[in-house]
This record gives sequence, structure tokens and C-alpha cells, in this order.
Amino acid sequence: MSGRLRSLIKGLIPSGGTAERVVKSAIWAMGQNAFGRVLQMAMLVVVARLVGPAEIGLVGIALLTLSGVKKFTKIGINDALVQQIEENVDEHLNTVWILEIARGLLVFAVLFAGAPLAGMVFNEPRATDLIRVIGVSPLLLGFRNPAMVYFQKNLDFHKQFVYRVGGDIAQAAVAVSYALIWPSAWALVVGYIAADVVRLVASYGLDSFRPQLDFRWDSAKSIVDYGKWITGSSILFFLYSEGDDAFVGWLLGPAALAFYQYGYRFSNAPASELGNVISSVMFPAFSKVQEDRALLQKAFLRTVRVTAFVATPVAFGIAVVASDFVLTFFGQQWTDMIVPMQILCGYGFLRALGQAFGPVWKTLDRPDLVTKFSAIRVLLMAILIWPATDMYGIVGTAAIVTGIYIFPMMPLDVYVTVNMIDVTYTEIIREIAYPFAASAAMAGVVWYVDSMLSFSPTVELVVSAIVGAAAYGVAVLFLDRQSNWGITGNIRGIVTNARR
Repeated sequence: MSGRLRSLIKGLIPSGGTAERVVKSAIWAMGQNAFGRVLQMAMLVVVARLVGPAEIGLVGIALLTLSGVKKFTKIGINDALVQQIEENVDEHLNTVWILEIARGLLVFAVLFAGAPLAGMVFNEPRATDLIRVIGVSPLLLGFRNPAMVYFQKNLDFHKQFVYRVGGDIAQAAVAVSYALIWPSAWALVVGYIAADVVRLVASYGLDSFRPQLDFRWDSAKSIVDYGKWITGSSILFFLYSEGDDAFVGWLLGPAALAFYQYGYRFSNAPASELGNVISSVMFPAFSKVQEDRALLQKAFLRTVRVTAFVATPVAFGIAVVASDFVLTFFGQQWTDMIVPMQILCGYGFLRALGQAFGPVWKTLDRPDLVTKFSAIRVLLMAILIWPATDMYGIVGTAAIVTGIYIFPMMPLDVYVTVNMIDVTYTEIIREIAYPFAASAAMAGVVWYVDSMLSFSPTVELVVSAIVGAAAYGVAVLFLDRQSNWGITGNIRGIVTNARR
């Protein structure tokens, strides 16, 4: 490693005041998510071409089953510890470790015993063994070092980067290697387990804390008392975020599930990862300034500004190039995912923005709002998804999922946050309006240029990406100079802090 590179990495290790630590942590989190997502998307493309939609759908059923059981047993342990003002939470870690081990054993047992039932529900007995093997994942992760909570609580995201990326590399290497030799659904399952083995080992290499069998009822009570709302929101999150997947798999079969899940993943990937960065970095950051309302307001509005600046052009851009993208990377057998993918780009954009609201509510000790709003979404989904999917297939599913977020969920998010921290509707709308206008202009330019081309999908995709980046850059500079938006100043500030 060269001296300059070593110096750069050292300079990016989170240090200094809260603002500087937040910026550097966000850089690490974005790097982790960008690298991990690109690697995962590349893995999915390769495996999808090798095994086909039907096999991918079987893995989707296994992952849905795993996710459902995990969500129903989540008790918000890390959130409870991060929210505490106290920096040192060592006294709780042994209790946390025992709770996580117990949860891992419970999830594994439920999956092993219930796998045949899940296979019957989806009318796919071939998924039974996949579900049982993938149940090893929570069993492994239950034994992770509980001191990993400090990666988030102390904004030490350089350690989180190593932990996550190490697993991502192992997953991609094992899954692709397996698929090249034995092209089947097992490739992704084996890769999934390999990632968790690497992360389990890494958790102990990245922190010197060593847990012991020391359970404290007072610690458990305080954690569970805070986390009860996290449990509720986790269950409801599964129902509204993956309930559509489960319904599609049940009603339309594994192949349709594969088209829908891949359309969702690739349309939402950039926005989802941006949202993950926001929720993981901003929750501890907001918690540190929760007693200073002015600083909390300022941090929230800047979060919305930067989120919209990145998520809006990504959503517009993916929607415009979806057809060329699918034909280039997946081929003709995957074209059924194009229209749902375009519709779900709008959902991805709104999800990214929505990630800025939840951390504020949890910081101000209102995690119940996440649960209550999730219940509204689940109710609306339950009413509307069947007729829409029955009539229009996965296009109808995508339209309902996106439409519910447009109204009433996003207006509710804004209304509650405005009243909670005393920002104004105008301030929030303003942070979204500028990147929306720039992105709309960019999408129009890309669509026009693409309509004039008659090359292969790959060439058109490359040209569209270049034209889109240039058009958005020009639109942003124009809007920033004609107004007091201030996004270029924010970007310079981020770059300056990163170099310190």
C-alpha cells in the first residue's frame, strides 16, 4: 500500500467532532454499500444467466421465509443501545449476546420444522431443503460479537465496511463458482452461508471485547421495553416490503417472483443503499444532538437535501434506461421485469426520502410511529394487492406498492416530522423540488437521445449513462446558480471534510 493511499485511509477514519465523524462515517457507509451492491448485482446477473428465472424464484421463496421469521423475532437490540446517550454500553453486551444466540436458535428451529409447510404454501416442495439450509444463517450470526454495536454507536463505519464487504466478497466468489459448476438455486444459498461465516469470524477480529455467559434481567428488560415497538415495526415492515413478494410467489409462481424481485432489486438498489446509509449513520448522529432542536432541524434538512440530490436522478435514470439495461445484462428471457422495474423506480426514490424521517422519530423516542404508519401501509396493501395483481400481474403489484407510498404514506411522514421538530413544509419541499426538476430535465434529454439511436442495447445504455450524467450536472449547476439551493456548497464541504 502506497504512503498516499495509507494517508488517505487514515484521514478517513472517523475522528473529531460529531459533524466530522458523521461525514467520514457516511463516506465509509456509502463506499461499503456501493461496493457491496455492485458486487451483489454482478453476482445476481451472472447467476441469473446461468440458472434461469425458475431457479432464482426458488431462492426467492427461501429468502422470503427466512426474512419473515427473522422479522417476527426482531427485538431492536442494537437500536436500543444506539439510542442511549451513554457512550459505554459494555454492561449490556453479555445480555445482548445471550439474547441473540437464543433468537438464532429459535429462528433455525422454526425454519427447519416449518420448511415443508412453506413449500406447501408456495406449492414448491423443492424449496424445503433450501429453507432448512438457509436457516443456518441466523444460527451463525447469533454468535457474533455483540460489541459490533459500537461500529454504529460510535460512528466507526470503517470497521463496519470491513465486516460487510468481507462477507460480500465471500458470497459472490462462492455463489458464482458454485453456479459455474452446478448451475442451480443452491449456488445463491451456499454463497449466502459463506458470507455469514466470514462475518462471524470478522466480528471478533474487529473488536477486542469477548462476551461471557452473564445474563442481567434489568438490561434485558430495558432493551425489550424500547425494542417492543421495533419488533412491531419489523413485522409490519416485512408485511409491506416483502408481503408483495410473498403474494406474487403464491399467486403467480416462482418465475413471476423472480421477475418481480429482480425488477425491485435493480430499480431500488441505489436508492435502497442510500437509504441504508442514511438510517445507519443519521440515527446515531441525530441521537447525539437530540437535546439541541436547532441542530437537529439543520441536520435533518441537510439529510433530505443530499438524499434527494442522489436518489432523484438515480430513479429517473434507471426508469429511462430499464429496457436497454435488462436486454444487456439479462437477455430476452427476463424482459417481463422491465415495466415493473420502471414503476418501482418511483417507489425507490420515495423510500430513500422516507429513510430521513424514521431516524428522527426514533431519536425523539417515538419508534411507535414507525410501527403505526407501517400498519396503515399493510392494511392498504392487504386491500388492494390481490385485485391489482390478479388483473395486471406483477405490473399491477408494482403500481399498488408505489401508489400507496405516494399517497397517503409520504404526506403522513412529512406531516408528523414537521410537527415534531418544527421545520416547515416549504423547507422540506424546497429540498426535493430542485433535484426533481434537474432529474426530470435529465430524463427528457436521455429519452430523446435514446429514441434517436438505433444501436445495440449495450451501446445505447452506455451512451444514455454518459448523456444522463452530463445533463444532470448541467441542470444542477444552473439551478444552484439561479437560486440559493446550496447543494454545491454541501458537496464541497463533504469533500473538504473527507480530506482532513
